[in-house]
Amino acid sequence: MNIREIALQTISIESRTIRNLSNAIDDTYEAAVNAIYNSKGRVVVTGIGKSAIIGQKIVATMNSTGTPSIFMHAADAVHGDLGMIREDDIVLCISKSGESPEIKVLLPFVKSYSNQVIAIVSNPDSYLATHADHSIVIPIEEEADPNNLAPTASTTAQMVIGDALAISLLSMRGFTQKHFAKFHPGGSLGKQLYTKVSDLMSDTDLPQVSPTDNIRTIIVSITSGMKGVTAVISDNGLVGIITDGDLRRMLEKEEDISNYSAQNIMNASPKTIEAKTLAVDALQIMRENSISQLLVVANGGYAGILHLHDLVREGII
Repeated sequence: MNIREIALQTISIESRTIRNLSNAIDDTYEAAVNAIYNSKGRVVVTGIGKSAIIGQKIVATMNSTGTPSIFMHAADAVHGDLGMIREDDIVLCISKSGESPEIKVLLPFVKSYSNQVIAIVSNPDSYLATHADHSIVIPIEEEADPNNLAPTASTTAQMVIGDALAISLLSMRGFTQKHFAKFHPGGSLGKQLYTKVSDLMSDTDLPQVSPTDNIRTIIVSITSGMKGVTAVISDNGLVGIITDGDLRRMLEKEEDISNYSAQNIMNASPKTIEAKTLAVDALQIMRENSISQLLVVANGGYAGILHLHDLVREGII
């Protein structure tokens, strides 16, 4: 068997395992989700070996989607880590066989504390499955390993069930994009959901000219602002915008520009955006209009400039 065939067979086995997980979504699964949802405590996820690693991933997913969780290694639990469990916590125990010695030692202690136990297990007749309050049984026909020993399909199934639990709880809690941004302020999506134009715009030494200013003054203003643009301001406020592109297009068309002033060059309908608008909305306006700058307004007046580079630098794009 060649490398590609091995890879495809692995994918096929694990795909079939995931398809079979639909059999695990039953009344017991629903009861387990409701138990977590109605709990006043956290989800304490535990396991041994590869299942422990999957458990850590499940903890990370639950925490990021609104279900407070912690990880407790089953081997360390009986050596002091049982103190992590609080009265209202629910223990989620992950084990393929359900017969691991560490699990058999741990479970009676957890039960003695009156904490509910949810099992993710493949053997419905195992010690874990028969002693848990809710046993989510995930059928595993075979591992992808040709010796049927290395946890592969089973750990994939455990991870998928963990994701299903997290997303079920997310939906029940009405977890929104704003909640996600709160828990992921440093990520790209988080930035898109909370970063405002006012957080990124340039608002000092703003380039501006009057409608009657000449070409030299306009060029100096655009250059000094280093944004490729200057605003045109009259006694009535913002009346236009001139970009370096506007200047180039004028020079291509006109030979004598000695009598030109800002009002002859400017775009009298500049694209503007309120300072309090989300930066991602500013990006959409730039894309729709094929522009790289927006004049920012606040309280009816010229307040700043937002450049496409500002969005790139912050990671909005």
